Amino acid sequence: MTATVPPSVPTPVSTPTTAPLDFNAMLSDRARKMTASAIREILKITQEPDVISFAGGLPAPELFPLNDVRAAMEAVMTRYGAAALQYSTTEGHLPLRQFLAEMAGITPEHVQIMTGSQQGLDLMGKILISEGDIVLVESPTYLGALQSFQPYGPQYMEMPTDEEGIDIDALEALLQELKAGGKRAKLLYAIPNFQNPTGRTLSKERRERLVHLTAEHGLLVIEDDPYGKLRFTGEPAPSLYQIALDRVGGNPDHSHIIYSGSFSKTLVPGLRDAWVQAAKPIIEKLVQAKQGADLHTPTLNQMIVTELLPTVLPRQIELIRKAYGERAQDMIRHIKAQFPAGVHHTVPQGGMFLWVTLPEGVDTIPMLARAVERKVAFVPGAPFFALGGGQNTMRLSYSNATPQQIERGIKALAETISEVVN
Repeated sequence: MTATVPPSVPTPVSTPTTAPLDFNAMLSDRARKMTASAIREILKITQEPDVISFAGGLPAPELFPLNDVRAAMEAVMTRYGAAALQYSTTEGHLPLRQFLAEMAGITPEHVQIMTGSQQGLDLMGKILISEGDIVLVESPTYLGALQSFQPYGPQYMEMPTDEEGIDIDALEALLQELKAGGKRAKLLYAIPNFQNPTGRTLSKERRERLVHLTAEHGLLVIEDDPYGKLRFTGEPAPSLYQIALDRVGGNPDHSHIIYSGSFSKTLVPGLRDAWVQAAKPIIEKLVQAKQGADLHTPTLNQMIVTELLPTVLPRQIELIRKAYGERAQDMIRHIKAQFPAGVHHTVPQGGMFLWVTLPEGVDTIPMLARAVERKVAFVPGAPFFALGGGQNTMRLSYSNATPQQIERGIKALAETISEVVN
């Protein structure tokens, strides 16, 4: 008699009895303060090939020194071999730091290489800003700095600006008011050269007053200078860092200015090489913060940049100056010819941006959708204001646009503005 094997019974699948994890509840207080970059979000809607974008502050890729970078990579691999692909020191490639130190009249111990200047802003926020610290920013200011500082809990105060940059009289009154109330600012953040977003330049007289005033009040200053070499009109002015260095007899450890520079706008952005120069106590803390962030900036990238410095960098700067100067003139010419009355714009002496102010009551955020329908994009100005406002403003970038794109794009933008203003 054959035994009957009972049919197998499937094992029941258990149904989870617990609710899905609430990941948002798990976030730190610092993470909850983080926000998405308004520019990055806007760039997502401008990726269609037929959209003319004046939005992102992108260097012109047709000006990148492709062959020079290729040759530099070959030279680096021949000279350094496997060392170019190895871990390196947190402070950065010594020949690169030596070059930067010599240019500034300091020593390499006062220079820290960063993986892009944005990392420098984030790490400076981490080591300098405590919850509730008063941080002074321009009105408007670079929104990437606001995004970097925000998780550390600053209390922003805005400094009024005009066509010559920060209004130093207003700043002095603000500092006196804080002092009278038993308070003091911790940090001042400024972009003296061809400011992002306005394109304005801080005048030489105001630079000197700013350095002396902030020193008197014991105020640290971050001088963000990614565009300083890209001047195409006007006379160069000394950096805040240089003015401060002269003031203290050339001793960088007595300077209250922290200088942030970058090769992204003068060579190529993809290598992500930037630097900070400051007093040793600041540099030492930046080294520790960077060790926790990414250990060090990629070795190969630093070596490639160093290879390009003696001959390629000066040539690139001249090439970019000329191209951006011509594009800025083109954009201003078309704006003057086509924008309706009551619309004002800045006239940059260098850099990549200009700033447009529309009549009160206009909101450029909803206007952006209308512009994109006409195949042109810009950045609304409101995100650049730390304390709100600026709804009637916009930033335009001319660096990554051909003359034909500038002509067509400004025409489409003028039509969009006229719809809203009239």
